[in-house]
Amino acid sequence: MREAVIVEAVRTPVGKRGGGLAGIHPVDLGAEVLDALVRRTGVDPALVDDVLWGCVTTIGEQSSNIGRWSALAAGWPTSVPGTTIDRACGSSQQAIAFAAAGVMSGQYDVVVAGGVESMSRVPMGSTRTSGHGDARGPRVAARYPREEFSQGVAAEMIARSWGLSRTQLDQHSLASHERARRAWDEGRFADQVVPVAGVQQDEGIRDGGTLDKLAGLKTPFDDSGVVTAGNSSQISDGAAALMITTPERAAALGLTPLARFHSFAVTGVDPVLMLTGPIPATERVLTRAGLSISDIGTFEVNEAFASVTLAWLAETGADPALLNPDGGAIALGHPLGCSGARLATSLVHRMVAEGTRYGLQAICEAGGMANAMILERLDR
Repeated sequence: MREAVIVEAVRTPVGKRGGGLAGIHPVDLGAEVLDALVRRTGVDPALVDDVLWGCVTTIGEQSSNIGRWSALAAGWPTSVPGTTIDRACGSSQQAIAFAAAGVMSGQYDVVVAGGVESMSRVPMGSTRTSGHGDARGPRVAARYPREEFSQGVAAEMIARSWGLSRTQLDQHSLASHERARRAWDEGRFADQVVPVAGVQQDEGIRDGGTLDKLAGLKTPFDDSGVVTAGNSSQISDGAAALMITTPERAAALGLTPLARFHSFAVTGVDPVLMLTGPIPATERVLTRAGLSISDIGTFEVNEAFASVTLAWLAETGADPALLNPDGGAIALGHPLGCSGARLATSLVHRMVAEGTRYGLQAICEAGGMANAMILERLDR
């Protein structure tokens, strides 16, 4: 089987809801990163076999196969197809896995994977407000008889199960913002972020936060709970994309691979608790790779909620200093269909900059699923 390698990875800044990216149509937002891939690599877009695009809220301006429209909006030839993938918050990470598998199996030679979400223009949950009944169907509703599958409630359940306090969650939140600010100040995002519409940096990073300020926030999911807006991911806008090919094709195109795809895993868990998936997904991908947690030099685990990443740390025994060292979704934001590709972009650029051999990313997904992936840096 052939190897699949990443030759470029880019993202937009992540915009706050109603912020600097809110006025950009999500198709055009996706086109920005596709155009950036072409500028950076010099690859003729006519060589791209497919565009695999993650997007979650496929309604309104994000409906009708946004992957195809984004490629056309970037000015790519009509011969370049595109498709849109929805695996909830892991949609673009799943797009990456499908793209790499296509290269490894010989179905693709050059492929682009990524995703977009404009949560300012297409609000989260809007696909479930049509008035046509429960999207789960009566059999699932009977099997899991809850009025609503709520990620916030699930985050509270995880906090209780792992004995996580409000202070622990808030401290994790502060650390996320501090790490993200430091990453920007030290120029660690410079090689991966493409400014859009005058937005130069991620808009969600908060400076000057304190435990006292966070302690004043309400707990919307449980009056006696610990989960707040301050220790949860932000509702955001953004896009990210990676170009994937074989080492041989990369050499023919004059490109130096950043990393190769080593292993993948996807798994399911209880759809009510739903957000614990990164724990078994991490175990599964490490087993497939023949590696242990101590072999991994850096981790990107999506901070949907602080309780998710703290429970993951507790179960895996990973070094906390290696987890999201440039901040996570609590600080940077969580544009749903973009987030998996955003994690991968951050991961691969950090691996190259620091000379890290193995990097692992994992992301929880609504409905009780998770994706995990291991990348290996190639000698440069």
